[in-house]
Amino acid sequence: MTEALADRRDVPTEAHQTLYKRWSEGGLAVQLTGNVMVDRRYLERPGNVVVEDEQDLDALQQWAAAAKSGGSQIWMQISHPGRQCPIVVNTRPLSPSSEKLRILGLFGKPKEMTVGDIDDAIRRYARTAEIAQKAGFDGVQIHSAHGYLISQFLSPITNHRSDEWGGSLENRARFLRRVFAEVRGAVGSSFPIAVKLNSADFQKGGFTLEECAQVAKWLEADGIDLIELSGGTYEQMSFVNGTQEERRESTQKREAYFLEYAREVRKAVKIPIMVTGGFRSRSAMERALTEDGIDMIGLARPTCVQPDAATLLIDGAVDQVGIEEDGLVIGRGRFGMNAQNWLINLVNTVSRVEYYAWQMNRMSRGQLPQTKARNNAIGYFIWYLNRTTMLGLRRKITRR
Repeated sequence: MTEALADRRDVPTEAHQTLYKRWSEGGLAVQLTGNVMVDRRYLERPGNVVVEDEQDLDALQQWAAAAKSGGSQIWMQISHPGRQCPIVVNTRPLSPSSEKLRILGLFGKPKEMTVGDIDDAIRRYARTAEIAQKAGFDGVQIHSAHGYLISQFLSPITNHRSDEWGGSLENRARFLRRVFAEVRGAVGSSFPIAVKLNSADFQKGGFTLEECAQVAKWLEADGIDLIELSGGTYEQMSFVNGTQEERRESTQKREAYFLEYAREVRKAVKIPIMVTGGFRSRSAMERALTEDGIDMIGLARPTCVQPDAATLLIDGAVDQVGIEEDGLVIGRGRFGMNAQNWLINLVNTVSRVEYYAWQMNRMSRGQLPQTKARNNAIGYFIWYLNRTTMLGLRRKITRR
């Protein structure tokens, strides 16, 4: 859950401490941070924490300590956006190939990475993980999903390379495996390393479920500790809205977005698997754990509106967490989330994401979530555009 709470120097603040302390008190076993960037030049959005060196070690230590104060662990999610870097941050992001992300002109045309760029990025992941360990984080997660840089290497849509980093699945997975190997070398054998992996891109010609299962096998052989399954990219945001297939199913079947895909990956590997996306009822979570071979349940959006969601579920105080999201979209039927109008779909998707970002922002100030004021999809979309632009400008002025 990307927080966008860093200061203008990309450093974690007291707001991070307040937010993650609240979540720790809510009964979560493990907290995974929002995107922590490995390269200050390229962000997923302004407000990301960036960890390149130890100059902000004290702030990182305070964040980790606060996040563990209620008994949970805290793992740092380390990431590079690749081409999914907003134009307010960098007009020429990096990517395996130069395929541009065309969404309202919000993203620049990427520069195809040189071998030197690739080696540099790999080293950066390892360095960030090493600093996270030193700061007191309990593990790291390598973000390899949702269309970010590693996901771009894995997908034929964004990887058109003809060298050792592109073409066959083995070549496209090389970057992820090299990142993992470097991170493992930096943190040692006993420090947990997870990978967040797309079960599929859900785009024609993209990364497939069969390829996901094979990559999971390779990661298991390499020694990964945990795989979290998700799916989609900025062009196909299944991790926000679910897949087209599950939206056609009954409410019960569509609750967990990627569970059907996780069952297939479970057949391929024995290592722990976590599934995130869509879980709301205790019964669905219990079935996933007892019948589907899933080891961990990931909760994101529900904890933004109910920070005690884990405790409430475990204690049996509630059977359902989260909110009804119909109020977060414009229109119904063909004008709702399945609308063919790309602009309506974009506004609806962004409004869903930013509604929860707004709740994190409130909790970071010590306030309660505001769960009743949600019938304002356009308002949340505009809030995102304004906030991203203002944080980006503030950051550029500071760096100059």
